[in-house]
Amino acid sequence: MSGTTQVTLKKGVTDPALFDLVGGVSRESLIEVEGTVHRSERANRGVELLPTSITVGTRADVPLPLGVVDKVGADLDTRLNHRVLDLRKPAVRQVFELRAALLEGFRASFTRRGFLEVETPKLLKQGAEGGATLFGVDYFETRAFLAQSPQLYKQMLMGAGFERVFEIAPAFRAEPSDTVRHITEFTSLDGEMAYIEGADELRATLEGVLVEVVQAARDRLTASGNPLAARLPEPKTPFPRIPFDRCEEWLGRAGAQLDLGTEDEKKIGEFAEKEFQAPFYFITDFPTQVKALTFYAARKDDDPTRTGYFDLDFRGLELASGGPREHRIDRLTANIRSAGLDPAAFSGYLEAFRYGMPPHGGWGFGIDRFVQAMAGLGNVREARLFPRDRYRLEP
Repeated sequence: MSGTTQVTLKKGVTDPALFDLVGGVSRESLIEVEGTVHRSERANRGVELLPTSITVGTRADVPLPLGVVDKVGADLDTRLNHRVLDLRKPAVRQVFELRAALLEGFRASFTRRGFLEVETPKLLKQGAEGGATLFGVDYFETRAFLAQSPQLYKQMLMGAGFERVFEIAPAFRAEPSDTVRHITEFTSLDGEMAYIEGADELRATLEGVLVEVVQAARDRLTASGNPLAARLPEPKTPFPRIPFDRCEEWLGRAGAQLDLGTEDEKKIGEFAEKEFQAPFYFITDFPTQVKALTFYAARKDDDPTRTGYFDLDFRGLELASGGPREHRIDRLTANIRSAGLDPAAFSGYLEAFRYGMPPHGGWGFGIDRFVQAMAGLGNVREARLFPRDRYRLEP
């Protein structure tokens, strides 16, 4: 029987030696109990176990560094320092049941749409946006980097005839951020589609997937009695589309064309909530100068100062970014140079564009932030079993 079962010792019924044994066992120790099960209206599951024998398997050290059943809270650092004990708490486990349900939903929804799940390398010669935010590692006689995105490889797969792909995999970003939204090792859900007609097709696909995923997770958690089911929103399509220029007007800096920071996103979320009453929304039509380092982002033919790129946000929290890619090698090479990078460093990537590359586009979606948002967590670290950030490499 899984879950919590009440073991009841009764005077006159239970062997007196068992009282002494149980009294000397520390909290969180492992014990094996044999006995008979009886109905009990006072027990939390409606049954209780009357023991005939108890064997102590392993004894927990005392004192515990972290309470498991106590109602007294602990700060996040203490919880993460003793994560195994923290994960024993039912409320913490419920977060990872939600995470599993969301991942299952993503895989099912993408597969129904004809996407193929792929796995791309995580050791790279060059990063998708240069080396500034990459972790370098020794790789035999040369230098390699941990992947911050599967961007280059999923585009190469478009040239290989894999017209719809997705990947759920770890990614690494060497940013010295220390916020409730950033971690250095995260799980990214990346999708790419060939023969697209524009950004609208990408957005429609992504929002359709999200509606299905949230509903499937709600159904699964409801069936298992997980209370987080009640927290999940009920998104409806289409999600609002908010032009970047409109966001800058809300921020009081019309025409500045500056990248959006964390506080900017929060303010935009407040305006979006007032105007649209929708939890999910897209920020569209990013200026080229904001996406200058995103060299693979296609510039609009009728206005090169604009891209078709978009962000997907949830109440002020950025979840995804994407858009149409540049599939013409001459323009792509020019974009790489404009970003201050050397096209020669991307020779393997660029080769895929020399032999027929279809129009394509896609997105990168942060799974950890999505779990954080859906579970209502205060810190993205709570959405990972064993998080890694600027200061944490263990446990």
